[in-house]
Amino acid sequence: MPIHTPINELFDIRHPIILAPMAGVSGGALAAAVSNAGGLGVIGGGYGDRDWLTRELDAAGNAPVGVGFITWSLAKQPDLLDLALERAPKAIFLSFGSIGSFTARIARSSARLIVQVQTVQQAREAAGEGAAVIVAQGAEAGGHGGSRATFPLVPAVVDAVHPLPVVAAGGIADGRGLAAALMLGAAGAVCGTVFYASVEALADPKAKDTLVAASGDETQRSSVFDLARGMDWPKPWTVRTLENAFSRRWGADLGGLRDKLAAEQRRYAEAREAGDFSTAAVIAGEAADLVRSVRPAAAIMADMVDGAAALLRDPPALRAPAQRRPV
Repeated sequence: MPIHTPINELFDIRHPIILAPMAGVSGGALAAAVSNAGGLGVIGGGYGDRDWLTRELDAAGNAPVGVGFITWSLAKQPDLLDLALERAPKAIFLSFGSIGSFTARIARSSARLIVQVQTVQQAREAAGEGAAVIVAQGAEAGGHGGSRATFPLVPAVVDAVHPLPVVAAGGIADGRGLAAALMLGAAGAVCGTVFYASVEALADPKAKDTLVAASGDETQRSSVFDLARGMDWPKPWTVRTLENAFSRRWGADLGGLRDKLAAEQRRYAEAREAGDFSTAAVIAGEAADLVRSVRPAAAIMADMVDGAAALLRDPPALRAPAQRRPV
């Protein structure tokens, strides 16, 4: 059965799934693939590389996509918002920082404003500043985030900003997660980790293979890789990645890492260039267990939607014991 929620109409999409704007990973081809499969693809504008963003907007072709920015970084290069808005995106997706200086320009455009938050208070503030959609991001998510878990955060945000649509993020990688998000009152899901391992993602093939072989048990939330990459992330946000030899060496000794930072940053950059993910980070979330192969984005979308629809139609917990089956 089709799954229709308020964001279907808001973005003119068939399925209530939004691609997480993963910096350096959610490029134009992946965003277009998600949009063409019925969701909303979002290009990850990341830390503000103008040439990269222009190239990936071109790569999306005529597909109706959005553009996401790390808000505190966009504040250093605000003209990048104009670059994105010139392409008439379906949405602008802002995360991690004050949105007030950007809302007027977005409101004058045809793009809808999506704001990702990690607390109920942030959700109320974003709603008051003109967000069309709130993304409630739990700590299970890959990449940067806060400390609250998805399951209790989503309904709390739903209650706080009703009737504004809320989309769940963090730990959602299959039909079970999408169905659970809808039951919590969300109007859909933002998904990143499962699309990191898509054919169209810009991630290094070795990084995709590392994710496919990994477990959510092997993820951590820390600042170690921000230091290694020279990213001056403000508090309280930390980044969830897969653990590796580098994070095990330095994760509990950030002071020691700072003492040797120049040499370790060079070593890290060399490892990333060489595709050595025993040192370089694979930025993925606790849903890693649910990602078992590298697949086209359209196949990921179809399985997620079909799985959620089947569960909503016939919840396994309500079946008689003899009729229950794995899902």
